Amino acid sequence: MTMTSTAPAPVSLYGFLTPKPGHADEFRKLLTDLVEPSRGHEGNLQYHLHEQEDGRFFLYEVWHSQKHLDRHNETPLLRVFTDKLPEHIEGAPEVYFGAMMSPHPDIVA
Repeated sequence: MTMTSTAPAPVSLYGFLTPKPGHADEFRKLLTDLVEPSRGHEGNLQYHLHEQEDGRFFLYEVWHSQKHLDRHNETPLLRVFTDKLPEHIEGAPEVYFGAMMSPHPDIVA
């Protein structure tokens, strides 16, 4: 007998952002200022910011469900950030998301 979970799979969101020339320091601060508040949002399981050697920034987020990610994206914190984004990045963000296929230790099926 195979048991299946009815619990939603965690949702991951990750991608690269390339700052415009001369914007790296200010953009780094904007991104860094997102980390701790986002980690405190309901449903957040992981929120990490990395800086690549080539100057790009890599964000990796894991949320308990799509509903939690949607709520996070509707917060004033994220709205202010997304309004400022075009001013600081070169090109479009390279963003990926989807259901997490591996089990997450903080979620009991």
